[in-house]
Amino acid sequence: MAPQYQIRADYDADTIVVYQAYAPAIADAALRTGHFVAPFSFHRMTWIKPSFLWLMHRSNWARKPGQERVLAVRMTRQGWEEALSQAVLTTADPAAVAQAAVHVQWDPERSLRGAALNHYSIQVGIGRSLIRTFTDNWIVSLTDLTPQVRKAATLTQTGHASKAQRLFPAERVYPLPRTLESLLSPGR
Repeated sequence: MAPQYQIRADYDADTIVVYQAYAPAIADAALRTGHFVAPFSFHRMTWIKPSFLWLMHRSNWARKPGQERVLAVRMTRQGWEEALSQAVLTTADPAAVAQAAVHVQWDPERSLRGAALNHYSIQVGIGRSLIRTFTDNWIVSLTDLTPQVRKAATLTQTGHASKAQRLFPAERVYPLPRTLESLLSPGR
């Protein structure tokens, strides 16, 4: 059984992949230029998620209005950990949350069919003060996963879940430095 609070992600020695779902206009502009540009909003918090299945649940497999395109955002681990070092749990004192550059919340991880599991997945909100750093310095690449998301959704709906799972990114436990683990764990 997985620990209740644990980051699972697709990562290598230098980068980690997080996922976001966008309207086609935002995704197309970002993919065309290789980074986020208008109509992406630099004036509001943007949420990144290292759990592929959690984003599938959130975006209804890229079918929710305004979330029809799924992007894999490969960012530096240094940037990821810098963001986490500035995080405040959304369950903290409201004044601290309001002042935080980064918000972290833990939501139930999801199964292939969207059922809530008994362990949690991290969601990281990058605030306005860090969005330009995120988009200009931390992002290494953007990949459109929409075709494989749609194929996986169709396979799942037609009873071919094992084939669908082969299309998912490989996620494993992300090794957090102990100081970040203490900062991000609810109830500590």
